[in-house]
Amino acid sequence: MMPRLRPSLPRVLSLRLLGTGASRTVAVKQPDLLSATLAFEEPSAFRVKSLRELLRALGIFHLCSFPVLVNNSGKLLSVARSLLGRRGFSFLLRPTVYAQFVAGENEKEISQSMEKMSSLGLRPMLAVPIEEDLGESAGENRYDDNMEAMLECVRISHSNAWSKDPMMQLKITALLSPELCVKLTTLITRHPYDLNLLVRAMDGEPIEFPGLNESEVAHFLCGLQRLNTIAEASVNKVRVLVDAEYTYMNPALSLVTMAMMKKFNKDGAWIWNTYQCYLKESRSLLLEALRLSKDEGFCLGVKLVRGAYMDKERKLAEKEGRLDPVHQSWEDTNDSYNGSLDVMLEAILQKPERYRIIVATHNEESVRRAAKRMEELGMDNDGGSVCFGQLLGMCDHVSLTLAKEGYAVYKSVPYGSVDDTLPYLVRRAQENRIVLQGIRKERDLLRQELYRRLGLRRGSH
Repeated sequence: MMPRLRPSLPRVLSLRLLGTGASRTVAVKQPDLLSATLAFEEPSAFRVKSLRELLRALGIFHLCSFPVLVNNSGKLLSVARSLLGRRGFSFLLRPTVYAQFVAGENEKEISQSMEKMSSLGLRPMLAVPIEEDLGESAGENRYDDNMEAMLECVRISHSNAWSKDPMMQLKITALLSPELCVKLTTLITRHPYDLNLLVRAMDGEPIEFPGLNESEVAHFLCGLQRLNTIAEASVNKVRVLVDAEYTYMNPALSLVTMAMMKKFNKDGAWIWNTYQCYLKESRSLLLEALRLSKDEGFCLGVKLVRGAYMDKERKLAEKEGRLDPVHQSWEDTNDSYNGSLDVMLEAILQKPERYRIIVATHNEESVRRAAKRMEELGMDNDGGSVCFGQLLGMCDHVSLTLAKEGYAVYKSVPYGSVDDTLPYLVRRAQENRIVLQGIRKERDLLRQELYRRLGLRRGSH
């Protein structure tokens, strides 16, 4: 049985947490009519794409509009792989789904994709598609191999001149077993660990962690030192954004991430944490992180997402007889996202050198709202403290429009072989199926651009 979530902090805290000394809540001005330049209605955003890319995107997005295909994508791809064999399956996927959502397999292919992205004003945020859930745990050698893959990601991100201020993504369950993360979540709910304990362990000091047996302590120490190695390699070079995962392990992931922040974020936000706004407790967790960063003296980097594990979280809550941790409606999730965004923008306004955020969303209203609030608060489009992010191969009309207006825009870019990236692609498709099924506007814009080109060609004959 999964551990119960720890109780949320009060939803409304004073700005004293942000270091102002004032005892007032955040008063947010509602955005008025938003800039026409961010209407995201212009099909010319796709004029940079080749005819082949247009046709590929239209075909894939059309298939993604059928729920039965997205929901059963893992099974369908597995059957296709069995029927076609490894070579035939790769031949089918490489020019289609793989090319749409993956940068490439080797550094040469990745560089070609990134150079094109950079020419469009977009910045890559490389992601090694390695993650695990319960029952998938590997041995220490496999985790060490994953660490080497992460270090290679740091090297690739830093050694190429694709963009200033490079970023990469990291999943802690690629370096530390999910089972241990679940046990840690249970333990720290009852008796929280001091961050200093984890920092000392990262420094190589032999530490005893209450509640863990000898083999669990040994694995935890190895995992912390793997994370320490990656952080040491990335500080002052590449910003590492740690992904959130499931609620039954997120408290442990956040604890480890905060310990990394305490050690490595003294003079800048190099390690970031992710906050999933579809969870009812997300605002409380964000406010607690702001308080902790102030008390412990580290800079805070925040990746703000809506979230991706909605169905599984709800089924688990129902199975365990606890309250649903997910907001009941899309509107409530929007309110949660926009409210957390406002809190972070207020914090950045006061201390831009201490706080950073990536507005990681495909929701146009939230993107426009963020841009409008930045304008109201007098923040530069590319001032360094606020940036935007979307997935590679999706929401390009938003990404390209933002880049055209001078905002810092990152695309989450997985890379690797077809076999390595397939589980990642299946999970992302299922987690983002609501987005995939609702991208009618992007399909319409792609179609408009396709008709424009065909019309020009017909007129030339």
